Amino acid sequence: MKGEKGFALIGVLVAVAILGLVAVIFAGGISTGAKAVFVGDQRATAESLATSQMESIKKSYIEAEDHDGSLYADYTDRKITLSGYEIKSVNGSDETVSEIVGVPWDTDEDPPQPAASENGLQKVILIIDHLDKEAVITLEGYTVKLE
Repeated sequence: MKGEKGFALIGVLVAVAILGLVAVIFAGGISTGAKAVFVGDQRATAESLATSQMESIKKSYIEAEDHDGSLYADYTDRKITLSGYEIKSVNGSDETVSEIVGVPWDTDEDPPQPAASENGLQKVILIIDHLDKEAVITLEGYTVKLE
């Protein structure tokens, strides 16, 4: 067996090390891809929930009432629920609240801002949270009183 040549131990170890490095990089790429798919699915679900909630609010206009000096309409009874997701809103004082509120809006001001009285136009800002992740998506829209 003098004429036969084989692999040197060092060459085999280098090849195994390179193969291991490629495997680790490949596994990291798959992990990153799976995480991106999860985040994308979470965001798409939150966007769909926010859009559905906004359309539900736009269907029926509720007159705004004065609540502790902040004029808003309460749409909480129209709240859509989905496991793991929470819908919040922003009131006339720019505070995040657990209710869904519409704030009377004055477009005659520059820049537009909350109105001092009910005027037939309400701004609604929805914030969708998922589990412990805050503000997965924020959606802003308006509801109009049809006469």
